[in-house]
Amino acid sequence: MRASVLAVALILFGPATAQQATDAIAPEGAGAGELRVPPMLAAAQEAKAAGRPVEAETWMIAAAHPLAVEAGAKVLATGGTAADAMVAVQAVLGLVEPQSSGLGGGAFLVWHDGASGEITTLDGRETAPLAATPRLFQDEAGQPLEFFDAVVGGRSVGTPGIPALLAEAHARWGRAAWAGLFADAIRLADDGFPVSPRLATLIAEDAGRLSRFADTRDYFLPAGIPLKAGEIRRNPDYADTLRLLARKGGAAFYTGDMALDIAERVQRAGGNPGVLAPLDLAIYRVRERPAVCMLYRGYEVCGMGPPSSGATTVGQSLGLLEPFDLAALGPDSPEAWRLIGDASRLAFADRGRYLADSDYVPVPVKGLLAPDYLRSRSDLLRGDDMLPEVAPGNPAFDHALNLADDRALELPSTSQISIVDGYGNALSMTTTIENGFGSRLMVHGFLLNNQLTDFSFASHDNGRPIANRVEPGKRPRSSMAPTILRRDGRPVLVLGSPGGSRIIGYVVKTIIAWVDWGMDAQAAVALPHLVNRFGPYDLEIGAGALAGPLRAMGYEVDETELTSGLNVIALGVRLQGGADPRREGLVYGQ
Repeated sequence: MRASVLAVALILFGPATAQQATDAIAPEGAGAGELRVPPMLAAAQEAKAAGRPVEAETWMIAAAHPLAVEAGAKVLATGGTAADAMVAVQAVLGLVEPQSSGLGGGAFLVWHDGASGEITTLDGRETAPLAATPRLFQDEAGQPLEFFDAVVGGRSVGTPGIPALLAEAHARWGRAAWAGLFADAIRLADDGFPVSPRLATLIAEDAGRLSRFADTRDYFLPAGIPLKAGEIRRNPDYADTLRLLARKGGAAFYTGDMALDIAERVQRAGGNPGVLAPLDLAIYRVRERPAVCMLYRGYEVCGMGPPSSGATTVGQSLGLLEPFDLAALGPDSPEAWRLIGDASRLAFADRGRYLADSDYVPVPVKGLLAPDYLRSRSDLLRGDDMLPEVAPGNPAFDHALNLADDRALELPSTSQISIVDGYGNALSMTTTIENGFGSRLMVHGFLLNNQLTDFSFASHDNGRPIANRVEPGKRPRSSMAPTILRRDGRPVLVLGSPGGSRIIGYVVKTIIAWVDWGMDAQAAVALPHLVNRFGPYDLEIGAGALAGPLRAMGYEVDETELTSGLNVIALGVRLQGGADPRREGLVYGQ
């Protein structure tokens, strides 16, 4: 056993550190189900386990899997930019954490440029096929399908955006050679990577749906048995796909045999085919969108605008809380969490009515974040008990539009990449294939997204159109909230998280913990979550002392696991990073 592990270590880490890597991959006395951490990240793992932030002088990276962090760190250590490192990280994540993100998915990217001081946001969200109609997720009687009846198969697959986004970010901000950024991922795919405990658990939990399609079943459940933690898994098809991208660039994904194979896989998904066509891939483009920024306690909070609801809803939540002294109340105060919870409910009410792809639906972002509007809505929070009812407000519009409310289901998966490089650049990218394992369709070694189920399944409500309804070429609304806080034009906090529509609450909590409560990056990440979107209060196990007081205020309280995946970097005299203890990610810097 030790000999075979040593062989794998020689391949993955090279002869100089092979024995160290062997100890990290299969340490003496360690169980097969333990997370395997490269030697260079051992101190980062220890800091996370101890609840300490990681500190560095020049650059820092935080991502959802140790092997992805290692790949990105190598790029930064050899002079690459945050954009270069992101390409390497995403390529590895698509292999070792395929249930969350990959080439078959999409992402939003927020970039602070160290030279110009400008904030740029890139929209790599998936698009609905041109053949899609507002009734895509309805049965013959016009009734919405059950969620997983819509998800599993080709019907839910939108045009992937990740390969185009990688190429666009590298073309704008990269310094390293494009082809070399895929080297670690190709090597891991060819020679094998150790299955992490999280991936093994999720495969076992989803085995029934993963077994629907032969190629997916053969990869995740060989011989009908779910992959186990510690098992070495190869993916030569993925390696070949990465070689194609390395050789021909991101455009190779959207034309030729690759595009034909993706479309055929979607259209021939037995029992639930989709309508994605080669033309949909050929016309896909990344869009640069105006950044959505607002002030909170003197900090400029910037993120992704529509079709993401993230920055607008985060901004609204913080703006509603601005008049209240959260610092004096502190993190253990039920009153603080009453304010945070009801501010979130008010913001989510507006989100449900107004937020969608602004290429298709006029979205009143300025009106939703206008100081006068937020002050009037904030007055609703002045009281002692929870708001009995919450309804959307009436922000300033530049036109008349009568929209219905939408509560599209958005389940947690996704992955967060946060990077600061040695050139003063900062990157926050949230990347996803939507639900865990996406559509469960696999092609050329990667999973295809189920992103179209982020649209509303209903197109109208009592005759009024729903902003987030399916339309050809449209991008579904998202809660992904990659965020950069700045002060005096310089980045001070880089963060984001997976978690479905709870992402917004995770990001808001972390900003408040850092800004108002003075917590370091790791403490802010680890602080228990309390999230309220639609009335019931979700309390993470560990925040139970607040359950009774919140119930006394009138809330329905649900104590549950809330598995965020926050990755945070704070920029001060030194860089300071925090990785979410709820997942396997790490933060590392030099």
